[in-house]
Amino acid sequence: MATPKNVKLFGIAASGYCIMVQHALRLKGVAYDYVEVDLKNKSEEFLELHPVHKKVPILVVDGKPIPESLVILQYVDETWKEHPLLPQDPYLRSKVRFWADFIYQKMVPVVYTIRSTEGEAQNKAVEEFLGHLKTLEDGINKDVHVHGPFIHGEEPGLLDVILGRFKTGSQLLEQMLSGMKLLDKERTPLLCSLIDAYAELAVVKDTELMLSQYAHA
Repeated sequence: MATPKNVKLFGIAASGYCIMVQHALRLKGVAYDYVEVDLKNKSEEFLELHPVHKKVPILVVDGKPIPESLVILQYVDETWKEHPLLPQDPYLRSKVRFWADFIYQKMVPVVYTIRSTEGEAQNKAVEEFLGHLKTLEDGINKDVHVHGPFIHGEEPGLLDVILGRFKTGSQLLEQMLSGMKLLDKERTPLLCSLIDAYAELAVVKDTELMLSQYAHA
């Protein structure tokens, strides 16, 4: 397959989903153009790319649009072979995909519940989220065999990219919850270690610096 020549990412600076895609592209060394989308005034170009959900991120590769962050992350890994995000072993690859899906299907909806509720309903959602964190910690320990600063060793993989958004996301939730600690080194030491290691990557800091111009515009 010929290497794609024109790569464009439509996103918003505040979206963790969009930031994950940027990290994956940068980890792969892929040159791309970034287009900040005004969700209150979506352009015709953007609406034509994804008429079903009309959401970000959308990756456009040589004129072909790919929507949905998890789909995009796996597409990026399959298209650019350098610095693989998924392990070569099919069984381990299936485990990584399982836990990625767990985060998207089980944990993300609970985060939205925490943000949109108060009182008892919010407390219940927080307890559910903490339970999911522990399940994820134990599952990664059991299934993925961490053997380095990142889940697969010296270079970050797909789960590292997804977990990387937990740091900022949990901090925002903790502020909303009057400082209640969600990511705790005693309760989930592995997750905390992986997330801290990922936050120190140059591509993470460079992406934050680039996006700051949009966040403060």
